[in-house]
Amino acid sequence: MYENVTFDVILQRMLDRVPDTLDKREGSIIYDALAPAAVELQIAYLQLDNILNESFADTATREYLIKRAAERGISPYPASAAVLKGEFSGAAVPAGTRFSLEDLNYIVTEAIDDTHSKLRCETPGICGNQYLGTLIPIDYVKGLESAKLTEILVPGEDEEDTEIFRKRYFDSLNVKAFGGNITDYIEKVGAVSGVGGVKVLPTWDGPGTVKVIFTTSQNAVPSAELVQEVQQMLDPVDSHAKGVGLAPIGHSVTVQGAADFTVNVAASITCAVGHVWTDIQSGVTAAAKDYLAELAAKWADGNIMVRVSQIESKILDVAGVLDVEGLTLNGTAANLPVPEDKIPVLGAVTNNAAS
Repeated sequence: MYENVTFDVILQRMLDRVPDTLDKREGSIIYDALAPAAVELQIAYLQLDNILNESFADTATREYLIKRAAERGISPYPASAAVLKGEFSGAAVPAGTRFSLEDLNYIVTEAIDDTHSKLRCETPGICGNQYLGTLIPIDYVKGLESAKLTEILVPGEDEEDTEIFRKRYFDSLNVKAFGGNITDYIEKVGAVSGVGGVKVLPTWDGPGTVKVIFTTSQNAVPSAELVQEVQQMLDPVDSHAKGVGLAPIGHSVTVQGAADFTVNVAASITCAVGHVWTDIQSGVTAAAKDYLAELAAKWADGNIMVRVSQIESKILDVAGVLDVEGLTLNGTAANLPVPEDKIPVLGAVTNNAAS
């Protein structure tokens, strides 16, 4: 608002108020007396501009956005720790036993069966999602022969991003979550650690039925354990529609994890001079995979359409690709709709022009 109120503008306004009969040139006594005051006034205007920006949620920095959102009882989701499945042989591993893998430490929280247990990464955030493999014991376990991480059960998440938090704040103003409406379900499920996109299908199997479908925070298929956790939170299976969970009385809720939807890409890809298919195959595959990942990130916004033109454009941007013709998706030369309960993932990438 005050970006035009600069040092020069302020100083000139001050000098204009001094009679022209006095020396106002740079270096004069009057000029040198007014210039420092003009600097301080410019600083004051800059601070006023900053105060205005911090007063509104759409321009506030994270610190003041949090203060604004707190007035509505909204705060950023904190970082959460990844929960993983560990496989052990030779001995039972008690809860509380600690292991390490690369630069992270993990602690056993509970047994799944005789050879598997859940472990929680001791460092919150997405860093806990990056390693699978052999675990090194920190605590001694008599008879233990092997230990390894085999699967991510609940992905870890970093503290909620500022822009995502800002959008959630504005969403709270635009749509009211109340009494088991769609927004209420989306908010409750979305707040669970490891959950990403959420879709709610009301009356999907008759009056009083609700289906909740979700992806992980990594836009992937959730584990059975995470699906069960959300089901127990909303409406336990053995107490459907009784109001035992967060779902209102009378709502029979079915929780389902999104499934993979394989997209096979085939085309006649002409390589530029000096390139062969084996040189560019990995780049083409990565381009198609990145495009599908972009679509998966928007899964909760509505039905997904995999578009031929978009994949062609992505492939043409790959170094070494000269032309793309006859592109098909799952054998059809047309845009490919993705079922609402599935996430697009890349299958085979075939170059029909490769010899």
